Amino acid sequence: TCKAFGAQRVLHAVTGAAVAAFLSDGRLHLQHGPIDLIIEANGDAKEISIAYDAMARRFENVLDELVLELKSLRQEVSSADNVKSPIARRMIIAARKFNDEFVTPMAAVAGSVADEIVQIGWTSSPLKKLYVNNGGDIAFRVGSGEQVVVGVTKSVIDQTLIGRLHFSAESNVCGVATSGFGGRSRTFGIADAVTVLSSCAADADVAATLIANHVSLGTHPQVKVIAANSVDATSDLGDRLVTSSVGNLTKQEIEIALDNGVEKAKAMCARGTIEGAFLALRGSVRSVGKFNCNYLVDGKVSW
Repeated sequence: TCKAFGAQRVLHAVTGAAVAAFLSDGRLHLQHGPIDLIIEANGDAKEISIAYDAMARRFENVLDELVLELKSLRQEVSSADNVKSPIARRMIIAARKFNDEFVTPMAAVAGSVADEIVQIGWTSSPLKKLYVNNGGDIAFRVGSGEQVVVGVTKSVIDQTLIGRLHFSAESNVCGVATSGFGGRSRTFGIADAVTVLSSCAADADVAATLIANHVSLGTHPQVKVIAANSVDATSDLGDRLVTSSVGNLTKQEIEIALDNGVEKAKAMCARGTIEGAFLALRGSVRSVGKFNCNYLVDGKVSW
């Protein structure tokens, strides 16, 4: 079992090949296979240690639980059922909110893991604030008088910030996720990045995936596609065509693709499934939701 003692700054083995370590700046790093979490809590040192221990203990079994459920989780969400893992249930619940089009629970995996771990930490001891960052899909909790700041990047590859979002305890947002071409998951679209704000990271994760899919020009000579299962035989996308490369685009084509994504994001906002989104493609940025500006340039947007 991982013991997250702040003074030791040493690596501890966790059952089942999962590992936990403190980074040089004091944040907790939990890693097991493809799951890679960066966690930071603020509050009393003793309470932080309790929360870190609780999250590390819960993390021990996360990957093993999900592997057992993969058959169901790789199915279209309308067919997914009979799962036991609480994280798998989170994934299915999130995906079903968006099943007016093809989606599998795997679209929610990173956000659901972040949601599970942040909830364990937040309920294990009193903290001022807490975030769990799972490869850019972030779940957080904010106490009274505190703020969590989340950066919005220009693409999933280039982590240059185009703005920062400030969330307080009064915010309806507890999860932020980013998706786009070149990221960890395959996409049907060409977005450099779509960042979504929602009530939990699982919902934001699914929404970011789907909006990014809609930032698209359809069949286009500058957009090359390939069957998902030709890249990864186990892909939950099967033989559906995913983007493999994006060439030169005109300004008009960029705006048309963003328009398509914005339309999808607005529909999600209208249904209340997300709070807002930022869509970026080739230097153009659009925002959807309750923002005071339509374009972020290293600015501060309070939420």
